[in-house]
Amino acid sequence: MTDRRHFLTQSLGTAASLTLASKVSSEAGTKAAESVPAASAMVRETRVISSQPQFYHGWPTVARRRDGTLWVVWSGGREGHVCPFGQLVAMTSKDDGATWTRARVLHDGPLDDRDAGIVETAAGTLLATNFTSLAYEPILEKELKDAAAAAAAGKPGGRFSPEDRAIWKATRDFLTPEQRRAALGEWVLRSTDGGITWSAPIPTVVNSPHGPTVLRDGRLIYAGKQLWTPEGKIGVAESKDDGLSWQWLADIPTRPGDDATGGYHELHAVEAADGSLMTHIRKESAPQQGETLQSESHDGGRKWSEPHPIGVWGLPSHLLRLRDGRLMMTYGHRRPPFGNQARLSTDHGKTWGTPLSISADGIGGDLGYPSTVELGDGSLLTVWYEREPGLK
Repeated sequence: MTDRRHFLTQSLGTAASLTLASKVSSEAGTKAAESVPAASAMVRETRVISSQPQFYHGWPTVARRRDGTLWVVWSGGREGHVCPFGQLVAMTSKDDGATWTRARVLHDGPLDDRDAGIVETAAGTLLATNFTSLAYEPILEKELKDAAAAAAAGKPGGRFSPEDRAIWKATRDFLTPEQRRAALGEWVLRSTDGGITWSAPIPTVVNSPHGPTVLRDGRLIYAGKQLWTPEGKIGVAESKDDGLSWQWLADIPTRPGDDATGGYHELHAVEAADGSLMTHIRKESAPQQGETLQSESHDGGRKWSEPHPIGVWGLPSHLLRLRDGRLMMTYGHRRPPFGNQARLSTDHGKTWGTPLSISADGIGGDLGYPSTVELGDGSLLTVWYEREPGLK
């Protein structure tokens, strides 16, 4: 069984503590960032905060509550990148990430629970987001077909052991096909008691890895993509009742020649200090494949600009407004040097500075999904997932 698992040591993995200092840099940046003062980043510490070699766990998000508590959530309990077993898992820290609680499963539904986000609302409610998937079913169907053909020929067959094959099949068959389709969706769980208890899943209309954004007027907006629909639209959903219900607010337009359904993914939004909103989009089709696109709104999210490149190769992006008003984007760099990078904007997202290296020692492209919080002393803590050397 170990030969088909990808074990991630740190799936929320590595935590890096950074200190930023503004400076003018002579280093050439991208065209979109040439006129922006760059910044230096000193990585004070990098360490693994969750190592579970028996599981693949990934796609984390970190959030800081107003009382200083850190929450990290991720998709855990997995056999691999695609499998039936994903769970919504969390742990917390009350000392700025120096120590962490034991990992706790917040939700384990009948389908694969993927891509965990976390945010504290204006009312102090915790919202944990994810989506459910049946992407493992074609893998299982092929495995069952190959094993049956091999058995008919009197030979061993299939990539799975008979025990693993039976577990995957039993997990699938726990629900009828109709029940499995009904359980597909984009979801949020709410906690009004600091994360002790959680609600049943609530549909959110869209999904993206790092979850919703809290605006200064108290609203929640969720920049993301509609999953399991023929259109696969991207846009923004809104909640005016502390995450209890979600409504479609606005489409984000598609550039001429682009295919949003196949090419636009994994959005995240932020409110800049000047009140404008922006969202970053993972671009997975030519042109600008592998880059981050940006769209803006100047009316509270009701209308969005056509997405445009910002000269950044890397994905997906997490956006954060720092206390001094600067914006920070953090993203995975899934080509050499494998790791995670950040950039700063001093003009509310109009331009972005040169890259800051958070990590550059990854062993491959299965890493990233970084997110960042600003700690009480102004330093920054970034969390991501990554394979650990020596694990299969």
